[in-house]
Amino acid sequence: MTNHQPSRRRFLAGAGAAGTAALLSGCVTSTSSGKSSSKGAVTLQSNLSAPQAKAAMQDIVAAYGKKGSGHASLNTVAAETFRTQLPTYLTSANPPDVYTWYPGSVADAYAKKNLLLDLDDVWASPDLKRYSKALHTLCTASSGKKVFVPNTYYWWGMFYRKSNFAKWGVSEPKSWDDFLDLCDKLKSKGVAPIGVGAGGNTPWVASAWFDYLDIRINGADYHRQLLAGKHRFDDPEVRKVFDRWQEVLPYFDPNGTAVAFQDATTSLLNGRSGMMLIGTFFADAAPKDALDDIDFFRFPVIDPKVPLAEEAPVDGYFASARTGRHDQVADLMRYLATAEAQEIYIKGSSGTVLPCHPDAKDAGTALVKKGRKHIEEAVEITQFFNRDSSDALQPTADTALTKFLAKPKSIGSILTDWQRDAEKIWQA
Repeated sequence: MTNHQPSRRRFLAGAGAAGTAALLSGCVTSTSSGKSSSKGAVTLQSNLSAPQAKAAMQDIVAAYGKKGSGHASLNTVAAETFRTQLPTYLTSANPPDVYTWYPGSVADAYAKKNLLLDLDDVWASPDLKRYSKALHTLCTASSGKKVFVPNTYYWWGMFYRKSNFAKWGVSEPKSWDDFLDLCDKLKSKGVAPIGVGAGGNTPWVASAWFDYLDIRINGADYHRQLLAGKHRFDDPEVRKVFDRWQEVLPYFDPNGTAVAFQDATTSLLNGRSGMMLIGTFFADAAPKDALDDIDFFRFPVIDPKVPLAEEAPVDGYFASARTGRHDQVADLMRYLATAEAQEIYIKGSSGTVLPCHPDAKDAGTALVKKGRKHIEEAVEITQFFNRDSSDALQPTADTALTKFLAKPKSIGSILTDWQRDAEKIWQA
């Protein structure tokens, strides 16, 4: 599929701040609508298992129930279990009705199999009609049908604790060379400069490093085409990504592929590591009193001639095409699209996400204001490896990048194997 990425200026004019992260590559095909409605609460299957995020979802479900138009039953599943089980959920004989997940290419893979519910009737609601043009496009199938309701978006960056940087006498870098100097200083103080968290069941975290190095060196257009199979993982351009990665690899936490990102972020908060490339979702497991001490800087620019791109994923909901509760699902989806529902989520969680509804208020913290500006300054927006490709392609990245972190000198054979494994997915 051809992906048309509008310029930042045209996007901001049409989308406003709330839509900036809605530029996803990929399109989503229409699916059949659900069966006739049946009684019972709508089942909402959620991967938002971090304590604050889970509590916020519970608040939304409770608020929806008080509206009196319907009821929802929340089923929270550990995030990594949800990720691996999602295809099973969607293809089961009696699937959950509604799911927290991602739009774009990752949803497209499920929609092509007629597993997602047509939500055109939901998008006819007054709230959704007012969503940005970019969000409308993001959630529209190739046939013109809607299959997704966006909720919030967030950003990725190099996160750190302000008090730790002050204690160590270091500051945010302005260039790649500054970044390497910062790593040197932290290492000299006995601090692991960069936390990773690509171990356990979260090897996908390493994909952020691949994404950012690729969009900084080769640009967002090349990156999207690569993930769509229009370039090869063993191309010279991709090799440049790993050549640059090897410059910073000595500064990675030696335990980077032994611990999951949750443990790596604990090390970050405790000052055992200096910084970490991560999305704001990590803050949902952070102590509330630590939030004011969290800051971030932009992943360093490597080639100023490459248009500035940032990862700013959108989260939200899609529904099973096999639901027997079409009317109830539609009613819940309309509520989830309201400013009220999104503000409830922001208030109950860490508050480090931005709402998609044009009237919904964000947390208004200094961190959130900086994050919004960070996204708005980007010329291009990407999502994340699997969101710009598919859930099926993500394991090929997990395998390749984990091998690279363990044996960086074997990068030639690693990229050859990655291309072979990716071709199996693209040709399936």
